[in-house]
Amino acid sequence: MELLSKLESRQARIGVVGMGYVGLPLALEFAGAGFAVTGIDLSEDKVARLRRGECYIPDVQEKMTAAALARFEATTDFAAIAGLDAVCICVPTPLTRNQEPDLSCIASAVEQLGAYLKPGALVVLESTTYPGTTDELVAAALAPDGRQAGRDFFLCYSPERVDPGNKTFRIRNTPKVVGGSTPRCLELGVKLYETIVERVVPVSSTRAAEMSKLLENTFRSVNIAFINEIAQLCDRIEVNVWEVIQAAATKPFGFMPFYPGPGIGGHCIPLDPMYLSWKAKGENFFSRFIELSQDLNRNMPRYVVQKTADLLNRSGKSVKNSRILLLGMAYKPDVGDWRESPSLEIYDLLHEKGARLAVHDPHCAGVRTEKGHRPEQAAELDPHRLASYDCILLLTAHTAFDLGEIVRSGVPVLDTRNAFAGYDAASIVRIGDAMPGPDGSGRELAIV
Repeated sequence: MELLSKLESRQARIGVVGMGYVGLPLALEFAGAGFAVTGIDLSEDKVARLRRGECYIPDVQEKMTAAALARFEATTDFAAIAGLDAVCICVPTPLTRNQEPDLSCIASAVEQLGAYLKPGALVVLESTTYPGTTDELVAAALAPDGRQAGRDFFLCYSPERVDPGNKTFRIRNTPKVVGGSTPRCLELGVKLYETIVERVVPVSSTRAAEMSKLLENTFRSVNIAFINEIAQLCDRIEVNVWEVIQAAATKPFGFMPFYPGPGIGGHCIPLDPMYLSWKAKGENFFSRFIELSQDLNRNMPRYVVQKTADLLNRSGKSVKNSRILLLGMAYKPDVGDWRESPSLEIYDLLHEKGARLAVHDPHCAGVRTEKGHRPEQAAELDPHRLASYDCILLLTAHTAFDLGEIVRSGVPVLDTRNAFAGYDAASIVRIGDAMPGPDGSGRELAIV
């Protein structure tokens, strides 16, 4: 098989459609493995920066070596597909406003592939989607004239497993699931990824591979929702949820710790379960776990706002006109990724209540909320500036934050990430903690 030989000898030309958090690291990994790689993206700005050797994703800076860049080119021209032996599709798959799958980016990419794909080429979809997409939408678009997957071209699905900011698990040491439309498709897909990944996990079909991705993230969504609900229960019965989790986690079997937070964020957990739920409804199957977990997780920002109001109330203040500092706009620590971050909704909710808001995030610039607000970035947080706020919300536990300086400011802090676990200060309140009154006991109604 010609393509198999090309993959083994590193003579195959590889293309990656979509130069984002998934596509760019993948393209550079292939280039680093010795392949000639073409990155395709509609963004002229991204392509221009890549051509200058600039990196806009911190995680892959170290992969932009001179050797890798010598084998990598970026373009906005889909006609480049005509010269490629294998193409990976890594485009966004968001939700519509009605919480339904939006596959327009996949459809657009596949339309271009259909126009230029050469005979015998391999196509791999990596974008998260519902089971059936690869063998239905993609295969149909690539075979309008009777061509068949497994004979005229080869088709696989391999879900991305990128975790921004993770210094331990990267592309090479994260197992790669691959499903093919036919056995020959699977053989080629496995061989492609064996060139860059230590362990490839073949499964029986593209549907199984698609489902595995949704299971991974729905599992996390359901368990995060459960612990978020437990946090609110512990708040109600005046038990420290963080202590409870720590105690339960000492059990060496049958328990896996999850931790509460201000909500869910990123490009997977807030979205992927809804792809599964949507597909299930099409089969007249209604998953109550998925819907309930989404409801619980998406209501956490409102719980945080209520806790903020309670915290201000201890000092006789209301949310309206209070100066509030939000620390962290990214959805996870030490990354600049603010897609679906709960911090954005918390900003919008507090803004609606009339709070005077500022944010500080050393990793995020140019943040824009769903309501169209562009938060004012506070300058470096010196003691004088910190003391000017009525309260501080720790929403993302970036290691750059000087927690000791924040505690010494004496300003009331709502800690949504248990970042201040080692500090014993009356000014620190964590989600899942009972809210004491000014005298250290009792509960108060918030002034909102």
